[in-house]
Amino acid sequence: QVQLVESGGGLVQPGGSLRLSCAASESRSGIYAMGWYRQAPGKQRELVAVIARDGSTNYGDSVKGRFTISRDNAKNTVYLQMNNLKPEDTAVYYCHADRNYIDVITSRGNFWGQGTQVTVSS
Repeated sequence: QVQLVESGGGLVQPGGSLRLSCAASESRSGIYAMGWYRQAPGKQRELVAVIARDGSTNYGDSVKGRFTISRDNAKNTVYLQMNNLKPEDTAVYYCHADRNYIDVITSRGNFWGQGTQVTVSS
């Protein structure tokens, strides 16, 4: 069982930046594909970004060019650097992980964090 703990959310003005972190409890988290999803009120959960074990990445269309996902396997942590934030980025952001990359990119993996709120507002 892998526990995922997100941090780094908060309130930021439009155009600002935040960095989210997701720490995995298992020391072998480097063998997992990991990703970020988000869910805004009244909307379905959507893919933000996914990073495979080999470091290859995939992004949702709405965040391409603004967000960057990365991982530090030595720290069992995945990061989401969010730049040029917009009000429509407001959502609860969830960390997601599984050994199977396809399961993570289709949100069908086994492990989810509790979520961290990101609010973009002036």
